[in-house]
Amino acid sequence: MKVLVDTCIWSKALRKTNLSTSIEVVILEELIRLGRVQIMGPIRQELLSGIHKKSDFEILSKKLQAFPDLFLQTSDYELAAKMFNLCRTKGVQGSNTDFLICAVSKRYQYPVFTQDKDFQLFAKYLPIQLFRA
Repeated sequence: MKVLVDTCIWSKALRKTNLSTSIEVVILEELIRLGRVQIMGPIRQELLSGIHKKSDFEILSKKLQAFPDLFLQTSDYELAAKMFNLCRTKGVQGSNTDFLICAVSKRYQYPVFTQDKDFQLFAKYLPIQLFRA
């Protein structure tokens, strides 16, 4: 089974200062080894945004090139907006990217690997699966 990995997991694994082997990093490394990791363009953009040094940007960009982006369709963006609207009526807030992740997860039937607790709230109202190691 493929797994859609959220920005927070990638960030934890890619931090220069975080050389520890947290369980999330160990799991991500295993998923990579098994060829199960999926990424999408907006997650790639979040990971690369805010990198000040051009050399650091280039290094990370090159590393991420090993993971092709999932193909996104117009219907993914429309479903993300519907999901956003539904959750908002339930008092649940999230970012546009989070809801796009939910929409893409649903279409591809890939669970989301995240530490973002918002996704637990989304899962109460949306047909998404969260990855459990």
